Amino acid sequence: MPFIDARFSTPVNEVQEENIKTKLGEAITLIGKSEAYLMVQIQGDCKLYFKGNKDDESAYFEVKLLGKSTKANYEKLTAALCELATEELGIPSNRVYVKFEEIEYWGYDSFVF
Repeated sequence: MPFIDARFSTPVNEVQEENIKTKLGEAITLIGKSEAYLMVQIQGDCKLYFKGNKDDESAYFEVKLLGKSTKANYEKLTAALCELATEELGIPSNRVYVKFEEIEYWGYDSFVF
């Protein structure tokens, strides 16, 4: 039951949004999760300040998941998210942050897992 919040300082058109959504669905498998329960939020035109300015493009991903994964898997997902930001929106990987949060309990469909 992962959730990915993807924020970009650049605009995101409909084609890019669909590509990003698809690539996030593929990338989540790198940490042993499935797209079947993946929820995604994609925001463009965010005011992201990095190194004290917002002059260059930036991206921020927040990945929340039920349970845990390994550092090696998180590194693979980080690389995939950096690549996604570069390929889809031209954001260099050194302007991308990724935050991981492991959730002990997750509610879904009136149940808690």
